[in-house]
Amino acid sequence: MSALPFLPFTRPSIDEATIAAVGDVLRSGWITSGPKVQAFEAVLSELCGGRTVRAFNSGTATLEVALRLAGVGPGDEVITTPLTWVATANVIIEVGATPVFADIDPATRNIDPAQIKAAITPKTKALIPVDLAGLPADRDRIYAIAQAHKLRVIEDAAQSLGASWHGKPIGSSGDFVSFSFHANKNLTTGEGGALVLPADIDPALCERLRLQGVKRTADGDMDVDVLGGKFNLTDIAAAIGLGQLPHLPAFTARRRQLARTYFERIDPALGLELPPRDFENSNWHMFQVLLPAGTDRGAFIATMKERGIGIGVHYPALHLFSLYRKLGFQRGDFPHAEDVGRRIVTLPLFPAMADGDIDRVCCALTESLS
Repeated sequence: MSALPFLPFTRPSIDEATIAAVGDVLRSGWITSGPKVQAFEAVLSELCGGRTVRAFNSGTATLEVALRLAGVGPGDEVITTPLTWVATANVIIEVGATPVFADIDPATRNIDPAQIKAAITPKTKALIPVDLAGLPADRDRIYAIAQAHKLRVIEDAAQSLGASWHGKPIGSSGDFVSFSFHANKNLTTGEGGALVLPADIDPALCERLRLQGVKRTADGDMDVDVLGGKFNLTDIAAAIGLGQLPHLPAFTARRRQLARTYFERIDPALGLELPPRDFENSNWHMFQVLLPAGTDRGAFIATMKERGIGIGVHYPALHLFSLYRKLGFQRGDFPHAEDVGRRIVTLPLFPAMADGDIDRVCCALTESLS
């Protein structure tokens, strides 16, 4: 067992000013959606080039509402990657549509645009590319395909706030863009998310879908004209987000610095496959490596834990989950995603880490894999 404090794979950085701001919200008596949510949306809009942004209680809700706003429903197909958090595909089923998977590019671990083209049918209505670990999927090729086939794009940018695509911040362009502010994200509200809306979508409809379909009138009456959910963000959560936003550039810079240190210090002789060295676009939400083929991942995780190092797995190939096997997916359908899903592990990476923590991880890697 390690005598040093346990090093988790991630930990949020929340300063005392933010904690005090949450206390102010609690004392104010207005703790559900209110002025803090509006202020949070306004700052997010500035970050996204002035586009309309609406906050939600999760990044899953934003994806579901985006699908509904895009008119996706029964009889439609939506193409996405099998290497993602299962929510990306679950929301497709939730709106009554059919998930269709396209294999990943093993170099980037993101969805392969060539495989997207091969998966398109007359029923295809939308694409959901995912920015795995904060590395943006190829926006140029994906949007070219979408435009050629008249498809909506819902960017699952849950992990890529603070990342960019050829100099443009993720969220500042494109169709729908969905962010997550879950506890392990680069910017957190505890739980939460935001949806960036394209110009052809009515923000008022988005707001009704966010909260039970309710439309209020000046005389105090109300109507419900669409089936909405209960997806609103609280002012408590928004206060955390407002406190986090000024730190986002520093968080991103520190993550990139830590990632560079990993590249410098991981022993090549261990046989680990490292992620793409992208320091222009990626926000380095996670630092993921692939274990050598044949490594017992469970034993590796246990051994690292004994040495005080937390390891994550993001993600097994989701088409092999029981729910998706019932839909007809089988082992061998998407070999690249399956290979990465078997071998991928997430090493500790968060802004409060010291360079010495990287040395701890690298030393433990050598002891565990040698």
